[in-house]
Amino acid sequence: MTLRRLLFVLLLAALVWLGLVTFRVGPSPEAEIATDLPGIGRSTTATATFREPVRGLGKIRLELTQGERSEVVAEAEFTPRPAWRFWGARTPEATLEANVGRDAVEWLRQGSALLRAVAEPPGTWLRRPVASVTERELAVRLSPPPLAVLSDRHYPAQGGSEVVVYTVGDTSVRDGVEAGSWFFSGHPLPGGGPRQRFALYGVPFDLDDPAALRLIAEDDVGNRATASFVDRFFPHAFKTDDIEISERFMASVVPEIQAQTPGLAASGDLLADYLEINRDVRRRNAQTLIELAEASRDAFLWSAPFQTMPNAQVMSAFADRRTYLFAGREVDRQDHLGFDLASVQRAPIPAANDGVVALAGYFGIYGNAVVLDHGFGLMSLYGHLSSIAVNAGQPVVRGQEIGRSGATGLAAGDHLHFTFLLGGLAVNPVEWWDAAWIRDRIARKLGPGLPYSP
Repeated sequence: MTLRRLLFVLLLAALVWLGLVTFRVGPSPEAEIATDLPGIGRSTTATATFREPVRGLGKIRLELTQGERSEVVAEAEFTPRPAWRFWGARTPEATLEANVGRDAVEWLRQGSALLRAVAEPPGTWLRRPVASVTERELAVRLSPPPLAVLSDRHYPAQGGSEVVVYTVGDTSVRDGVEAGSWFFSGHPLPGGGPRQRFALYGVPFDLDDPAALRLIAEDDVGNRATASFVDRFFPHAFKTDDIEISERFMASVVPEIQAQTPGLAASGDLLADYLEINRDVRRRNAQTLIELAEASRDAFLWSAPFQTMPNAQVMSAFADRRTYLFAGREVDRQDHLGFDLASVQRAPIPAANDGVVALAGYFGIYGNAVVLDHGFGLMSLYGHLSSIAVNAGQPVVRGQEIGRSGATGLAAGDHLHFTFLLGGLAVNPVEWWDAAWIRDRIARKLGPGLPYSP
């Protein structure tokens, strides 16, 4: 190569380099804005994702603007590649996150606000490109839905049930009764006004504080209204009982349940296998009952008082707190959430009321079992049956035989385990067996919405 050609190549390279450092700014950054809620409430998380894959990101920020007020709620700065380099480190993508709700931004007011994602592209010594801006407008809602109790004489008992009738504003997307950690969703009141609602609810047997019972309504951005409604609360001291389990009893029930329950297998330790059933399978059965309640029909499927097993003797009552003993030492504690009723072997078991069969088959600790859906989350469970006379999905009428008593599952002898459930929570059946209680505590409040004939 001659000197002249070499000088030409060097000059050309210099011009290219000069052009790069003067004009190469890279593509305009892109940004996306997302929020965890459809609007801005007391606490709303906004996320802005920025991308620039060539030279990488420089300065980025997330701004919140309402009227004349504006605030940078999150920002970051990165080092992009030099304009003349096509390799090396850079930050092609980054995310900013901030709480843009009223709890974090005190000057926010009801109305609307603008979220703005701003990215300043890396420039050169001569060029300073215009910042890339992405905007999203959101409604700002800071007031909870209106909520008012309509019914009266709310006298729930520990372990019992009740109903409350109320109205909510049209911004409510979730309303009902909270009872400790349990939630009982509200429903439109049959025959009522457009915002009139009711909620059947249960009181957990281990909840003794009426302040933990409250009516709530929430909108789609988390604003929450609460209302107290309990007029008088009846605490209840439940019976305690010691249950001595023998090796013979465990050997009679454990293999059957293991054979009928997927995922269970003998470990070689009979006591350990029994405790797995009494604890883990019991918990899994309880979760299944909650899931069945979620699919309950939104209709009152019953119109007459509930009935119990005829000519039966009560062997064990609701919420007996049992301590299990083996060889004289305590090995477990569980709560008996139902009634054990016995008369004669293989006694016919009538449906407590009209409904639809939600479950019919072998069901863990309950052995052969039937669960009837009576609507709006109210269900009845019949366990330890020797035989089942109905199928899942089948409508049944009050008094219809659904099976025969037996000793399947965790049962020491022929009897019926009967449980009432609301939203999957076991509640005291005694109330629902009482026609006067249904009339005064349920039907009177629901009015013509409940087609009830005592």
